[in-house]
Parts: sequence; structure tokens; C-alpha cells
Amino acid sequence: MLAVLPAHATSLVVEALLPNTAVITIDGTRKTLRAGQSHGSVKLISADANAAVVEVDGQRQTVKMHQRITSNYKAPETRVVSIPRDALMQYRTTAHVNGRQMQVIVDTGANVVAMNSAHAKSLGVDYASGQPARMETASGVTAAWVVNLRSVDVGGIRVDNVQATVAEGAFPSDILLGMTYLRHVKMSEENGVLSLSREW
Repeated sequence: MLAVLPAHATSLVVEALLPNTAVITIDGTRKTLRAGQSHGSVKLISADANAAVVEVDGQRQTVKMHQRITSNYKAPETRVVSIPRDALMQYRTTAHVNGRQMQVIVDTGANVVAMNSAHAKSLGVDYASGQPARMETASGVTAAWVVNLRSVDVGGIRVDNVQATVAEGAFPSDILLGMTYLRHVKMSEENGVLSLSREW
């Protein structure tokens, strides 16, 4: 499940103008403001027979009679991705790795994103040109390479230039979404659902 918390928008229309006084409908509520007075985030700076000067979210605009303006505030947008735990007690979800859709398992115990050589080939990753390394597996130590992925995106939460380890062979059988991605998001768990979130 994906939730996006949108930024707030204010709509206003100037209904009447008097010297240093204006009747303004703000989000459907009509208010009479004198110069220097505010209603919510809208402040009247000045007014005359031709127009009103208002300040909305710190930005001044000149508004004529019956002119409608809408101001979109750049409040932080929070994107939240909810991942239910499966029957194997794993948090499995879909990610776009280098723009390609792949199944991943969220693994807070992995210090990097990890995949096997078949995954890397399907993603077009030239892992053999990466930095040589060694990876411990259940069957022993295997050859591995450290690479940088162009991007990893889970439900719209995208992180660029993510370090990953590619192991030769079939381990790990699923791509492990480790801390080189997870450290860029906030995580919380409740009732078997893991939530990843990030503000912009």
C-alpha cells in the first residue's frame, strides 16, 4: 500500500476593496481584513480601489477584484510504503532496480544491497568490472564484487547511486534490500507491517 501526504493549497478571491481594507474569500470563508491583519496564512499588506496586496506563505502578490489565485505551499511531502510480512516472516516487495522491476526482501541485517550474479546480469550490471570482494554464505566463502547501482526505487521512494554486492552463483536467491538503501528511509513496524517513509 502506498500513501502520499499532499502539500496544502489555499485559494482566495478578492470580493470588495476599500482603502486599506479588503473583503477576501479564503478557502470558501469570507473575511474582512484591514492592512496588517491575517487569516490563517493570508495577510493583507495594503489595498486601494484597484487591487489588494496580500502575503501568502511569505510571498507577496497583487490581486485585483474578483481575481482568483491558488497558492501551493511547498510543505514536505511524505511518501509511505507499507509491506506486510509473508508466511515465511519476510518482508517481500517489488522494487525497481536500475529501472527494472525485481522482487526484493527487506533485510535490515544486511549492510548492503546484495544479489547474485544472475540478478546482476538481468539488470545489465557489469559486475565483473566492480571491486573484487568475498562473501560468506551458508556453503562457504564465494567470490563477489562491489558495484554501484544507478537507482533503487521502492514504491516511489528512490535512492540513487546505491552500493551493492554481487555474489557469484545462486546465493542469495532473492535480492536483499540492505542498509545502503534502507539508511535513506525511516522504518517502523507494527502488527506485521513494515512501513518505509521518506520526506522531500
